[in-house]
Amino acid sequence: MTDRRLWSYKEIAAHIRVQPDTVRSYRKHGLLPPPDHVESGKPFWYADTVRAWVASRPGNRGRRES
Repeated sequence: MTDRRLWSYKEIAAHIRVQPDTVRSYRKHGLLPPPDHVESGKPFWYADTVRAWVASRPGNRGRRES
């Protein structure tokens, strides 16, 4: 089953337990995948895109998602 909900910086930050500004910094430094959708200049990612990114992040070391 695919999760096509769109997540903003805020939802991504909550998912990985950091501040939204940290997620913005990840994007600025090319550490976040390209957004799946942009609306009114604001980027959004599918939840599945974020989960795949989290699973492949260096230092993840098998951490479980909440």
